[in-house]
Amino acid sequence: MQDETDILEQDLSGLKPAEWQARLAEMAEENGMYQPLGPRHFATFIDQGNTLLVTFESRQGIQSLSETAQPLGFDLVKNLGWSHLCLISDGDTWFRDLRIYGFFDQLIDDGFFEEFDSVVFYGAGPCGYAAAAYSVAAPGATVVAVQPQATLDPRMTEWDDRFVEMRRTSFTDRYGYAPDMLDAAGQAYVLYDPYQTLDAMHAALFARPNVTRLRLPCMGEAIQTRMIEMEILYRVMSLAGSGRLTPLAFHRLIRHRRDNGAYLRNLLNRLEMQERYYLVMLLCRNVSERRRMPHFRRRLRGLELKAEAGEFRAPPPRDESAD
Repeated sequence: MQDETDILEQDLSGLKPAEWQARLAEMAEENGMYQPLGPRHFATFIDQGNTLLVTFESRQGIQSLSETAQPLGFDLVKNLGWSHLCLISDGDTWFRDLRIYGFFDQLIDDGFFEEFDSVVFYGAGPCGYAAAAYSVAAPGATVVAVQPQATLDPRMTEWDDRFVEMRRTSFTDRYGYAPDMLDAAGQAYVLYDPYQTLDAMHAALFARPNVTRLRLPCMGEAIQTRMIEMEILYRVMSLAGSGRLTPLAFHRLIRHRRDNGAYLRNLLNRLEMQERYYLVMLLCRNVSERRRMPHFRRRLRGLELKAEAGEFRAPPPRDESAD
């Protein structure tokens, strides 16, 4: 049989959807299991270690976020020796499908999750909803959900007008209201930007004693992408799998945002909108000293000219002798 590591190193980029799914199915069957779940869903399982990562991902998300078009969890399988169960959708479905319910029912009946020392559920956006909702199948699991929706039932979240096409989909039957499904989790973490109003409103619905809501101001509407850019997403999941993910450990990692261009631009735009020019000048000075970002340097020079004209008080120059 082909070496397991070689199998998981296959580059799936550039393939048409049917061929991509077929190749992924071959990889999974060589190492565990492949299960079709109707026209828009399927599951892959890589059987390797005593820690199980359960991810919910879309085909489109995988192909845009991974250079090799592999599910996010494959890197942890290869580098940490974890097992990986991946539920994959074609488009954003929130995994609301009777076949998905039946699949998890069967896993529960088979005692699947009991075979592992620790279980981590992960997803972002619609997939974050699914990670929270289906985590009830593995009591005691750790859940990391990035910008999840709590439900799209219009009777509860009619204020969210982003997904009106989903309003006829039932979110009130089995595995339905994601915050309630977290009651069985050992610990859950909900990551969101408080300035993304609708995301913050959903995050508020997840308030539970075992849920830690982690605020990420100015990270924008694509937190998962930013975390991949900063190379901290896998480190967060690694901490979750070893039981060492805490708010302190997370916020130490997220300090990498100080070097993320998208975050810095979001922060600059927010300070500009608030007309907090003293802080804008401090930010532009700091960024210009550390990174090659011409926009911040130009903005700093413009503010310096305004300060010289007496339009506002400029911060004092940095004391280089203290370095």
